[in-house]
Amino acid sequence: MSAAAAPLEPDLQADADTNAAWHARFTREEMKSLLVVSDLRGALSVAINWATVAAALSVAAWWPNPLSIVVAIFVIGGRQLGLAVLMHEASHRTMFRNPRVNDGVGNWLCAYPVWSDLSTYRPYHLRHHAKNWTAEDPDLVLVQPFPTTAASLRRKMWRDLSGQTGRKFAAGAWRRSFERWRAGDADGRRAFVGVLVTNALLLAVVSAAGAPWLYLLWGVAWLTTYPLFTRIRSIAEHAMVPDPSDPLRNTRTTLARWWERIFFAPNRVNYHLEHHLLMTVPHYRLSQMHRLLAERGLLDEALVTEGYPTVLRRAAALAPGCEGQVPRVTGPPPRIPPF
Repeated sequence: MSAAAAPLEPDLQADADTNAAWHARFTREEMKSLLVVSDLRGALSVAINWATVAAALSVAAWWPNPLSIVVAIFVIGGRQLGLAVLMHEASHRTMFRNPRVNDGVGNWLCAYPVWSDLSTYRPYHLRHHAKNWTAEDPDLVLVQPFPTTAASLRRKMWRDLSGQTGRKFAAGAWRRSFERWRAGDADGRRAFVGVLVTNALLLAVVSAAGAPWLYLLWGVAWLTTYPLFTRIRSIAEHAMVPDPSDPLRNTRTTLARWWERIFFAPNRVNYHLEHHLLMTVPHYRLSQMHRLLAERGLLDEALVTEGYPTVLRRAAALAPGCEGQVPRVTGPPPRIPPF
C-alpha cells in the first residue's frame, strides 16, 4: 500500500476537499497522475466513436438487409451515447488541455451531431454534481421512478425503442431552440446552426458515398436506440441507491462486459462512482482510479454492481401494484437542453 498522501496543491484540493475520507489514502503523485489530460487520448476517443459509426454505416451499405440495418441502428445508438459522453467529458474540461479546443471539439464533433450543446449542458450538469440526490438535483426525475415493476420498465423501454420518447424530445428541442433564437441568445443560435451544419455534413458524406439513405439510420437511432441506452445508463448511475447521503453509496459503478461497453457504457461511463468522487479525472483514467480504490479497500461497502442486466433486474423488482409505495424526493423536473 502506498504511503499516506502529502498535502495537496490548491488546484487538487479544490476538487478533493469534500472527499477527505478516501483521498487521504492516495499519494499526491497518484492524484496528479489521475488528473493528467492527454490530448492524444482525447482525440483517439473521438476518432474511435466516429470510426465505429462509419463501420456500422459501411456494413449496412455493403450488405443491406434487415439484420445489418437493425444491428447498425443499435451500434449507432450506442455511439451517439458515446458522443454524448464525450460532450460530458468536455463539459468538465477534461478532453483537451486547451479550453478552446476542448469546447470546439466537444461541440462540433460530439454535442452538435446529437442535438446538444455545451453552453447549456455544462451548468445543468455541474448542478447535478453539486446537488446529487437532493431536491435540487436536476437529474433526480430520471431515477425517481425506480425500482418499479417489470411491466412498467418494459413499457418505458418500449416507448424509447418505438420512438415515442425520441419524438417528444425532438419536439421539445426544436421548440427550445426557436425560443433561444427569438430571444437573441448567441449560444443558442450558434448551437442551432451547429446542429444543422453537422447533420448536413453527415448527410453530404453518405450522399457522396452513393447511399444518402444511410442518414436515415442516424436519425432512426437518435429517435430509438439512443434514448433506450440513455435510460439504461441513467438507471445504472443513480437509481436504487442504498444511501443518498453517502458519496460511496449514492452513485453506482457498473462493471461492464465488452458488449455492454458497446451499447450502454461507452467511454468508461460505467465508472460513475469514481467520476463523482473526482469529476476532473479524464474518462480513460477512471478504470485506473477504480483499481486504486479497490486495492485500498475503499470499494468494499461502495455501490458497485456486476453488469447492466443485474441493474435492470433490480430496477424491475417491485411487486405489481406497489409503485406508489416507493418514497420519492420531490423537486422541479429537469429542463434538459439539447441545444
